[in-house]
Amino acid sequence: MSDIARSSRSRNQRWAAPGSAHDRMIAVLQIVLPMGIGILGAFLVLAPMFTGGDVSFVLDKNKVAVASERLKIQTARYRGEDSKGRPFALTAGQAVQKSLAEPIVQLSDLAASIDLQDGPAQLTADRGRYDMSKEQVAIDGPIRFTAANGYVLGTRDATVDLKTRRLASAGAVSGSTPLGTFSGDQLMADLEARTVALKGNARLRIVPRRAK
Repeated sequence: MSDIARSSRSRNQRWAAPGSAHDRMIAVLQIVLPMGIGILGAFLVLAPMFTGGDVSFVLDKNKVAVASERLKIQTARYRGEDSKGRPFALTAGQAVQKSLAEPIVQLSDLAASIDLQDGPAQLTADRGRYDMSKEQVAIDGPIRFTAANGYVLGTRDATVDLKTRRLASAGAVSGSTPLGTFSGDQLMADLEARTVALKGNARLRIVPRRAK
């Protein structure tokens, strides 16, 4: 082995020997590097909480799935108060809201519980549309209203105002009350007063047994 090779080998041995400068540098890096990684990770996590600016990003509309329904809920429940401060509750087996900008909720298997002067009453229907801003339910199909004293009103295709406890049809209706059956071009009913007003081709068939 030449003198140059022996000299280079000797320097390398001294550089890698225990306690050398290289050995001390490796020991320091073993401590500093993990600490640096931890500090950087903490900064990346906490930075959005302390920045005052907005964070923006761009989405490709061709690659983003858009839901056909804005909000869909199973077993939904809505609560409110009528014009006299009495509570009411509207429940549905399913509620779908197409857009947050439109306060209309499509309901199915719905039931409305309302408190009247002589006790609680319930209104049931297969499906309808709840206007949260007006607190009105437009019902498609049959409607059944049952009061605490056994009073029953049945009709179809009408709008129920939960604040005023009134029911109004948009067109021709037919139904039944404890007195008998009725039909007409338009219906207005006061659910609390138990009164039904018919307009246009109004017909009422009274069953004497029921009237007693």
